[in-house]
Amino acid sequence: MGINLGDTFPNFEADTTVGKIRFHEWLGDSWGLLCSHPADYTPVCTTELGRMAKMASEFEKRNVKMIALSVDSVKDHHGWSKDINHYIGEPQVQNLPFPIIADEKRELAVQLGMLDPAEKNSQGLPLTARAVFVIGPDKTLKLSILYPATTGRNFDEILRVIDSLQLTACKKVATPVNWKAGGECMVLPNIPEDEASKLFPKGIRTMDLPSTKAYLRFTPQP
Repeated sequence: MGINLGDTFPNFEADTTVGKIRFHEWLGDSWGLLCSHPADYTPVCTTELGRMAKMASEFEKRNVKMIALSVDSVKDHHGWSKDINHYIGEPQVQNLPFPIIADEKRELAVQLGMLDPAEKNSQGLPLTARAVFVIGPDKTLKLSILYPATTGRNFDEILRVIDSLQLTACKKVATPVNWKAGGECMVLPNIPEDEASKLFPKGIRTMDLPSTKAYLRFTPQP
């Protein structure tokens, strides 16, 4: 099982720390970030959810709703949330600024291709890998990254990718290696020169190459 880029993301129902949700209705007209976690009360996951909580305002600015998934119960999620808030220096806060999905039977983890067969829990069951899914307002999958259970994610990178996805969804540009918001972008190869000059009035810089092909075209971020 699994899901490919461009596929409609499943409109699953699930119990969460904010009650039962149906995913598409919960998402509404927002972008979505779904991150899976091997288990509650585990060290790397605690640091990750803490980072998500700290960055909540940055995702909110970009109209991105965050949601997490772990293979434990809602009750465990609530207890674990207190540990996470304590870890990030917010011990007085009870709830995280995003829901956590309960997936005790691993049904959603299997449906979305999230299991890591190399990492098992004490019962010998495979752990959920660290999946990252970014879903667009049209409910299709825009980004998929799968980390092993032993490697924590970089949420600054996830935010950078969302900036690129949101820019390239409405402007005819691509973002080059290590691009950050505000940086120089690239003109898409399928845009003819005359159209490009109208689309990008800030100017286009074309690099001379040994091949003489004029495909490396840069423009200030539109």
